[in-house]
Amino acid sequence: MTPADYDYLSAFLLESSGLALGPGKEYLLEARLIPLAQSSGMADVSELVANLRKKRDPKLASAVTEAMTTNETSFFRDKTPFDDLKQNILPALIEARKTSQRLRFWCAAASTGQEPYTILMTIREHFPQLANWRIEFIATDLCRAALDRAKEGVYTQFEVQRGLPIQYLMKYFEQTPKGWQVKKDLRDGVNYQQLNLLDDFSRLGQFDVIFCRNVLIYFQQETKKEILDRQARMLRSDGYLLLGSAETVLGISDSFRRAGAGRSSIYLPTTGVPAR
Repeated sequence: MTPADYDYLSAFLLESSGLALGPGKEYLLEARLIPLAQSSGMADVSELVANLRKKRDPKLASAVTEAMTTNETSFFRDKTPFDDLKQNILPALIEARKTSQRLRFWCAAASTGQEPYTILMTIREHFPQLANWRIEFIATDLCRAALDRAKEGVYTQFEVQRGLPIQYLMKYFEQTPKGWQVKKDLRDGVNYQQLNLLDDFSRLGQFDVIFCRNVLIYFQQETKKEILDRQARMLRSDGYLLLGSAETVLGISDSFRRAGAGRSSIYLPTTGVPAR
């Protein structure tokens, strides 16, 4: 890969997905893109770049973007946000929404589905009173292949052993020839949609809880601010934003404030839409 190829791919990925590579990531590009180039009948990354420059194949451009999207995830990843969901967030929202009996969730970086299913299992396991509520759950991701896996809900033995309690595996999964599959009634509880966070996502509506974990770390500062400001406008005034443990809004956006002491990755909007 030539320096010119690297500069072109860096600019392409920044524009198409917000991914900010920075210098010295040639190894990462080659590891992700050489298999894509070869499967597409190209000799190497330089030939792939030459085809991208021609802008004749939108499928290739999409495949490059998806190949560079990180889809690392696991059930109950980092655990603390799900404990907070169980102990603080949902009890507060259940009290606040007892008249409307409606809750809306958005997982903004759903990857292969472990996080959305973790949230739904937490709700079903600990809040049986919500069985008759209207619970809407939207899960989005840029990567089509990851979303296809999430919709199917099939995971390897290794994947279900990463953080998933054995009692949840027995209760919410069934073993199939392809692996452990999330039971249909749980899969049906998630509406998966492809979405680029750089695009307008206001069409998704208003939410009580937004999970946007471990994705903003890949964006430049101004892109983080723009996404956070737009998400704040989609949260109810008493709704919650949950970020990854290495992410923060501090020094980036004034649209959020911390939900409380010791809850460094959980935020409330400073404005937000009226609660109902």
